[in-house]
Amino acid sequence: MLTGKQRAYLRSLANSLPAKYQVGKMGFEDDAFITQIREGLEKNELIKVTVLENSDLSPREVSDSLCEMLGCEGVQAIGRKFVLYKKRKKDPTIVLPK
Repeated sequence: MLTGKQRAYLRSLANSLPAKYQVGKMGFEDDAFITQIREGLEKNELIKVTVLENSDLSPREVSDSLCEMLGCEGVQAIGRKFVLYKKRKKDPTIVLPK
């Protein structure tokens, strides 16, 4: 579980990140999409995802479901975007403040 200070730090890092992943009207239950997100988290630790306008799901719903499935942390959901964080098992690059 992230503290407020850690969440704020991750939000500041996420400001400059491009949203590399998108959730459309088909949702996110596709195995290929889940694999992409899992690999993205393993590679980058912090990723930004956009929920397209044609999706019936809110960014918060998608974020919460992905966090439950993948064991990651939802950093923020704002507008149509949300940010996920998962500490890498080997050689983590993001050092969270205490």
